[in-house]
Amino acid sequence: MLEFEKPVIELESKIAELRHVSNDDELNIADEISRMQSKADRLLSQIYARLTPAQIVQVARHPNRPHLKDYIEHMIEDFTPLAGDRLFGEDFALIGGIGRFNGQSVVVMGQEKGHDTESRIKHNFGMARPEGYRKAQRLMDMASQFQIPVISLVDTAGAYPGLGAEERGQSEAIARSIESCLKLEVPMLSVIIGEGGSGGAIAIAAADKVYMLENSIYSVISPEGCASILWRSADYAKDAATALKLTAKDMLENGLIDNIIDEPQGGAHRNKQATIAMVAAQLEKGLKELSPWKADKLITKREDKYLSMGRAA
Repeated sequence: MLEFEKPVIELESKIAELRHVSNDDELNIADEISRMQSKADRLLSQIYARLTPAQIVQVARHPNRPHLKDYIEHMIEDFTPLAGDRLFGEDFALIGGIGRFNGQSVVVMGQEKGHDTESRIKHNFGMARPEGYRKAQRLMDMASQFQIPVISLVDTAGAYPGLGAEERGQSEAIARSIESCLKLEVPMLSVIIGEGGSGGAIAIAAADKVYMLENSIYSVISPEGCASILWRSADYAKDAATALKLTAKDMLENGLIDNIIDEPQGGAHRNKQATIAMVAAQLEKGLKELSPWKADKLITKREDKYLSMGRAA
């Protein structure tokens, strides 16, 4: 439970209790339940209308938000996962494969964090190693070869910083993956569905169209990491979250993303299916905007888009 959601959770608990009250004495509690539900909905709306950047970070990290596997299950038909980078091995943190999105063949990839302790350990909490990003490169090369659009769903705190990953060329793998995005000969759409952390995120998000869910985040470093560097203490993470301008609204205002995808009231973790439907609708619209395509024009426009970022007028 998120601390700022506590008043709503308490109301919803009382509503749940009332729903189980026996009606033997012909007590009419329907009106009371309706009144309390209206109050809970109103309170939830008010809370989420004024979230601070630090609170948005909490929502973006909520364990009940839909993860990559949820999106694949509900959006992609006939999904066939493709494993391994053909150089070292398989990385379960980054899942990718081919399938059909609204009848259109696509390559889908993204980070999977896992839903419980066992799966989180298996997927390394969504932090990919070099072999994960080299697998992404392989998938993008395949997409160009067969002229299949690419969809990437980003949800990672960042690339894995472990010794083994560094020994196998983590920074080189990320750089090559970004290069593969920029040289891709087919449309690429990316959605930040939770955390978009550092190079680990942009490695598969240098796309033609980049979207963010309303309560997702996208930053060069985590607030805790930023606070540890600047203030020598993670206690200043809230200040760092504000300074980093990592919210979807900040990203759109700075011209770093193309659109914000609304979330259901109370965040994606409260209604997974509605969230996935909203993401699917935006992806469908984005694919239509980029179709039909010519490889040379796509590449030129994509490169111009990222080279223009950060330039003074």
